[in-house]
Amino acid sequence: MINFQGYGPRLLEGALVTVELALLSLVVAVVLGLLTASAKLSPNRLIHGIGTLYTTLIRGVPDLVLMLLLFYGGQIGINMVTDQLYYAFDIDIFINVNAFLSGVITIGLIFGAYMGETFRGAFQAVDEGQMEAARAYGMNPLMAFRRVRFPQMMRHALPGIGNNWMVLLKTTALVSIIGLSDMVRVAAEATKATHEPFLFMIPVAAIYLLIATLSEWGFARLAKRYSTGFGESSEWNN
Repeated sequence: MINFQGYGPRLLEGALVTVELALLSLVVAVVLGLLTASAKLSPNRLIHGIGTLYTTLIRGVPDLVLMLLLFYGGQIGINMVTDQLYYAFDIDIFINVNAFLSGVITIGLIFGAYMGETFRGAFQAVDEGQMEAARAYGMNPLMAFRRVRFPQMMRHALPGIGNNWMVLLKTTALVSIIGLSDMVRVAAEATKATHEPFLFMIPVAAIYLLIATLSEWGFARLAKRYSTGFGESSEWNN
């Protein structure tokens, strides 16, 4: 039995925080990705320009810089607003920026840009003639999207979503910089206290590898489902 010198429970708690952070960030990224893809495919120049500006800024600024900017800059911005409320209306409030929420928002914003490009390519890969046929059958736009466009779009998007998820999962390690007690931060603190880096970092690496392996299995199952009727066309089966 490995002796983690009392840090075992904290490592497990940190692993749970990492999983929660990754999953919530994925949800934010998927929602932003769909909105971004729709914006970049929009004929409206303003909407298209906003989508393009978002992806350009996010993909051009390092992830760590964005995280520090949102966490520390966000706190400064909120303090400025609350100070104005106090001076103008004598309302005395204090809002503390939560490290977990900052991590979710930042990682979601970062990967929303990448997901946007993934979804944009997937939408363009669906033959528009099939949507016209769906409308000819009397389907409303929502039903046509749900029954025709979405299943085919997902077949093309899944490899990109899976790759983004794998990178997102590893990016969660950055939240240790802003003080969130994920498993990387716990392992780093334990290493400093015990001077035994391999005792704590190897299990952390193993947990990341386990999550990635389970994720690959899950994406392979999804790819098989959405590829039904199209042959073996998914890279997850290779």
